[in-house]
Amino acid sequence: MFYREAGDFSTTYRDDSQTFPIAFDRYRYYVVLAVAVFVVPFLVNDYWLNAILLPFLIYSIAAIGLNILTGYCGQVSLGTGGFMAVGAYACFKFMTGIDLYFASSGFESLGGEMVSKGGASFEITGSFLFFTIAENAQNVVYYLPPVNIFFSVILGGVVTAIVGVLFGLPSLRIKGFYLAVATLAAQFFLIWLFNKWSWTYNYSASGQINAPTREVFGVEVTGPTVEPWAAYLFCLVFTVLVAVVARNMTRGSVGRKWMAIRDMDIAAEIIGVNPLRAKLSAFAVSSFFVGISGALFFAVYLGAVEVGEAFGITKSFIVLFMIIIGGLGSIFGSFAGAAFLVVLPVFLKVMLADQTEVGAFSAVLSTVFYIVALASAAVFLVHLVSRLTAKRFDALLGAYWGAVALVAFCLYAIFTGGLGWPTDLVAHLQLIIIGALIVVFLILEPHGLAQLWRIAKEKLRLWPFPY
Repeated sequence: MFYREAGDFSTTYRDDSQTFPIAFDRYRYYVVLAVAVFVVPFLVNDYWLNAILLPFLIYSIAAIGLNILTGYCGQVSLGTGGFMAVGAYACFKFMTGIDLYFASSGFESLGGEMVSKGGASFEITGSFLFFTIAENAQNVVYYLPPVNIFFSVILGGVVTAIVGVLFGLPSLRIKGFYLAVATLAAQFFLIWLFNKWSWTYNYSASGQINAPTREVFGVEVTGPTVEPWAAYLFCLVFTVLVAVVARNMTRGSVGRKWMAIRDMDIAAEIIGVNPLRAKLSAFAVSSFFVGISGALFFAVYLGAVEVGEAFGITKSFIVLFMIIIGGLGSIFGSFAGAAFLVVLPVFLKVMLADQTEVGAFSAVLSTVFYIVALASAAVFLVHLVSRLTAKRFDALLGAYWGAVALVAFCLYAIFTGGLGWPTDLVAHLQLIIIGALIVVFLILEPHGLAQLWRIAKEKLRLWPFPY
């Protein structure tokens, strides 16, 4: 009823198999995309950009990449942070120019420009895809000039895809816990490599990489003076492209092969699926998307990166938590998980850590909402305990009371002007909430927020006439 499906018929196979077969879903998708492209750029500021929008877009790309590997193909990976580092450092080298030279003295690389140390000098004359060759008695230098930032991000993803395939080779012999350990080893190896190999950060004394100012169609998209709307639109383009490509791949023959390997690899091989090609293609596509997210995370979001701090093991677990909470095997779940874990810290800080003066009316309302929140939370806990003991649990009713408790508590925090809790306590509470949600979703709803959204849509299709 809510979707108004009356008269919405599919007359061709193409219409019936499209991503959004219901017209209401298609129109909603177009509206959301139009708002994201034509409205948000005029409203965005530095705070919204750096606190919510850029992290959401970039982590969504990383979550989609990991979801393809883990959710669709069933290959567990704990090396997402390392693969993001590959994309970031590869993008940096393409942005500043790649130099290959052999000798103990003669030339050195300074931010992508070759400078003579041994008395000889030369002028760089290479263009976009041509090597410049300079020679003296001791050196032969091959130099690729800087590449446009858009193509640098894509090439960073390509390099990450190659590295991902190399580390995906063990998946042909091992799986499950052993594959997770192998990808975890890749995480530590890649972090060590970028710490020790000075060529990757252009021999900088600090050991970190800094994104230079780069433009697209004359508009700066990286650097300290970039406008918020430009950085937002640049990341939005990659996010939309990645989502469309991933959605179409997972619904096609390649996606069906991945899911066959995930469900039962032996049966998939018997019916003609090549495990070598399926698993390595999943590693390649997943690493390509993760590499793009790492390149954007470095070049557009942070601007300066030290590999151990920005791409440590914590980053791998954050992306993994996103797809667990959002939903394995779902493109929408990748967006939902990324949005949840990006908004949660900001939400907790505003609700719990900040504090402002409130009036008498707000004090009365806050007391009412506090009582409602406690009562609703008590009813929700009763439902949850009955589910774990007597197996009598109305999921819809329990979710309703849980939502009432959450909304009432949020209103309580709003009308009190923030609870004024210590910042470190709020940070620890965030970890507790994330851990509890992971346990709850794995027990009660393994398919995460995406499945809850599907259930809600099915109920709305019949509401208010469920018969």
